[in-house]
Amino acid sequence: MFQIGDSIVYPMHGAGVIEAIEEKEISGKKQQYYIINMSMTNMDVMIPVSKMASSSIRPVIDILTLKRILHIFQHGESERSLSWKQRYKVNMDKIKTGDIQEGAEVVRDLMRMKKEKALNASEKEMLDKAYKLLFSELGLIKEITENQSKCFR
Repeated sequence: MFQIGDSIVYPMHGAGVIEAIEEKEISGKKQQYYIINMSMTNMDVMIPVSKMASSSIRPVIDILTLKRILHIFQHGESERSLSWKQRYKVNMDKIKTGDIQEGAEVVRDLMRMKKEKALNASEKEMLDKAYKLLFSELGLIKEITENQSKCFR
């Protein structure tokens, strides 16, 4: 499915690069594992090759998808009618999907709210996490320009 050197996104953990595919024996069972270096934490994660198809891990997006996301980020509408508890649940569900568009919407909406009023502690933490997840992927997209990445700040 993936090869050594591929850039991937692991939902809730961010983007990383597959550094190796190794056979390991864990609990008496030998399996092939992807060894992934997560750029956000500089930590290596091992995921069984057999579990990859059923996981939500996906390739890093390409530049065309990024341009579509940038348009949505800049021009999309924010939901303003939800209470903070409802908004928190909706935003957490979006982040958990690992979808870059969903994550960008969370960052956009929380940044817009932050400009209008102070965020509560939970939403500040969520904005920080969503921002880091988004930028961990942006850093691995080939052909991205500095100006394009600044649009998310």
